[in-house]
Amino acid sequence: MNVHSTHTAANGSTHRHLLGIEDLSREDVFRILDRAMFYIENNRHQDKKHPILKGRTIINLFYENSTRTRTSFELAGKRLGADVINMTVASSSVKKGETLIDTAMTINAMHPDCIAMRHPESGACHLLAQKVNCSVINGGDGMHEHPTQALLDALTIMQHKGKIEGLQVAICGDILHSRVARSNIKLLNMLGAKVRIIAPPTLMPSCPESFGVEPFHDMRKGLKGCDIIIMLRLQLERMEGNFIPSVREYFHFWGLNEEKLSYAKPDALIMHPGPINRGVEIDSKLADDLNRSVILQQVEMGVAVRQAALEFLLHDHG
Repeated sequence: MNVHSTHTAANGSTHRHLLGIEDLSREDVFRILDRAMFYIENNRHQDKKHPILKGRTIINLFYENSTRTRTSFELAGKRLGADVINMTVASSSVKKGETLIDTAMTINAMHPDCIAMRHPESGACHLLAQKVNCSVINGGDGMHEHPTQALLDALTIMQHKGKIEGLQVAICGDILHSRVARSNIKLLNMLGAKVRIIAPPTLMPSCPESFGVEPFHDMRKGLKGCDIIIMLRLQLERMEGNFIPSVREYFHFWGLNEEKLSYAKPDALIMHPGPINRGVEIDSKLADDLNRSVILQQVEMGVAVRQAALEFLLHDHG
């Protein structure tokens, strides 16, 4: 996480923004994950409110479409008692030519406490954070980072495996364009996992070893002995030119099916940040296999992690 340490809340947090994983300490990560465990249980009760952020205002500023992330930020804020505003950028002043900085200054004048932003340009959340007086959470910026996705993925793994250290994790698919892959690689390495990345040559970043991972082009070799398989969505909207010959050929070589899965450990978990392109990244039968797939549990973990992250940044116990 790229963090601006501007104040120390009574809960011990010295963090104002959650922009990326890199400056987040192991202690910070476990503090967020431990608190998220409380919210998992709380969210399964009839009364899900835990109004510690009553009187606070959170704005969801999403420049890209999102179902899971925006909805989970909205639920997280409301369950903590905050007022949550969703700004639909498609119908906002941005369409009239307003710049990100102008939008930031306008929102800042309304005195929100936190902005959760998703933006197609890498670094946009860092720019926003420099222009506003409130906290900023990166809900995904271009091909850069998506820190709360990595945190919810870590929580999902810990719920099932009881640990992350020493696990063999394979991240498969469109590594090149994936902010999810970048945040996950940083967090999993920090927590002691052994990370492999599997992709066609056209979707593999240059010098992949510099990320602290073991790269593979052959899916069967890459999956051999893995505990966790994180499949990625093909980011067709970020591709200019031909990165793959055809969707059918992509699935043949890099889509997850029963045969390729057999190379992983018998109890290997299947994960995917969503939305899933069925029959492209993963066989439908596997995506729906409740014994192996934890994709829907990732969605549940997402709300709890975002509640924990909001509390981490905004709640002063004083």
